[in-house]
Amino acid sequence: MRLVNWLSLALPILTGCATSIDGQIDGQESAPYRIAVDVNLVVLHATVRDRKGGLVSGLGEPDFKVYENGILQSIRLFRHEDLPVTVGLVVDHSGSMRPKLMHVGAATRTFVRSSNPDDQIFVVNFNEKVTLGLPRAIQFTDRPEELAFAILNAPATGRTALYDAVAQALDRLQDGSRDRKVLIVISDGGDNASTYKLAEVLSAAAKSSAAIYTIGIFDEDDPDRNPDVLRRLARETGGEAFFPGQLDDVIAICESIARDIRNQYTIGYAPNGMGRPGAYRTVRVEAGMAGHGRLSVRARTSYIAGGPAPVRDERAK
Repeated sequence: MRLVNWLSLALPILTGCATSIDGQIDGQESAPYRIAVDVNLVVLHATVRDRKGGLVSGLGEPDFKVYENGILQSIRLFRHEDLPVTVGLVVDHSGSMRPKLMHVGAATRTFVRSSNPDDQIFVVNFNEKVTLGLPRAIQFTDRPEELAFAILNAPATGRTALYDAVAQALDRLQDGSRDRKVLIVISDGGDNASTYKLAEVLSAAAKSSAAIYTIGIFDEDDPDRNPDVLRRLARETGGEAFFPGQLDDVIAICESIARDIRNQYTIGYAPNGMGRPGAYRTVRVEAGMAGHGRLSVRARTSYIAGGPAPVRDERAK
């Protein structure tokens, strides 16, 4: 992946180039915001909340500190804008989800209406098989009814191939032209039909720029529920895991996720010593500003050096 301007960044990026003085890069017109670099850059998307849980805006670059493997890093890129994203809605259609899909459809409409109108959104449905919800001729859409229909039109039956679905959705994200990538996974967290293993999916997520938000919908007596898997997918990618007490809560959760995505800070840094390709790197982001009290930051906590890697595999077809 070429670095042509800051909007072309994904985490982690291991390449570099320089902008020319006439505002062109490799012979192409550049975007309004440009950076000239000859270094590797890692980009994080951070959500900042106050002690009451409210989103915090108005912070500047000096208010943030980034540590990689415990070492303080120099921030090279900082933005706080509502930029469009590529979003995959990954929805469980196993038999246990049948009575819950109407609420998921309503939540989908709410999410889309609360999102940036330039978002690219697709649907991945799964039971023991993984299928794309939108018609073949439509790669992405931002139409609420079209996306809700893509979910509700698929039958809910059979077993659960959650890991295969997440792997295929991570792959599908790479077809989007938006620089920020997000998955929203709605499931009970159980898996009894995948060919992928959880470790493989977590490794693919660590190589990806995607943040994964998960919504666990299950009954307490559901033997297949696995909330720990949903927590891990979210925690390790800078997303968040939700476990609604009532089905009606799914609508408010999806609205909250849309607000979260639209209020994130983008922070880029050039690591002090990348180490060998494939090395596992831990990341910590801190924020503080006088008058705001204690702030909490949610961002990706690790990545694998070497750049985003697609997870194309015949098992996910």
